Amino acid sequence: MCAVAERPARRPRLDTPVEPRRTLVPRPHYDPDTFGRFSERIARFLGTAKFLVYMTVFIVIWVVINITPIAFDPYTFTFLTLLLSLQASYAAPLILLAQNRQADRDRVSLEEDRTQNARLMAEVEYLSRELASLRQAVGEVPTRDYLREQLRELTEEVVARSGETAGLVMYDRTSRDKREDRERRAERKRRVKGQREDVGTGVGGSLTEPFAGETAEL
Repeated sequence: MCAVAERPARRPRLDTPVEPRRTLVPRPHYDPDTFGRFSERIARFLGTAKFLVYMTVFIVIWVVINITPIAFDPYTFTFLTLLLSLQASYAAPLILLAQNRQADRDRVSLEEDRTQNARLMAEVEYLSRELASLRQAVGEVPTRDYLREQLRELTEEVVARSGETAGLVMYDRTSRDKREDRERRAERKRRVKGQREDVGTGVGGSLTEPFAGETAEL
């Protein structure tokens, strides 16, 4: 029988978490947040005038003691230099850690400000659109001055038409009166003419006798 080829080990998928490797030497566990607050407190103290005063007093005392016969630094301030270098080597990482935490807070604050600004911009755009629609609606609504102008024009038109109608009525009355007057005169002339013809034929009396009602009409 032929030997079965061994299958290569399957690689872990990217969506599968990898188990942490176990180390022989145990690592110290600490709370990053607590250590970060502690480092920020130290960094704030290092940046104050109090720290400078304390450091100056310490160095002066060290120098004064070591120039006297009771000196305890036999290497001509070499030990002081070592202490200052050690203090600087620890101070720099603590300050950088505090700066990184402050940068993280600033980034979070910036994201919140950006989100709030975007929300405010959306609200401003919405209010601008609403205001524009209200302006268009108000522009289509007749104003008080427009209504007054229309009422004034309507009143003038009604008055003008009423004047024309009154003039036509007066004209009709005058023409009717004139026509009636002409008809009465024509009727009176016909009656006078008829009476005269009757008088001439001897039916209505003598020629010198006036017609009844003629004097009153004339």
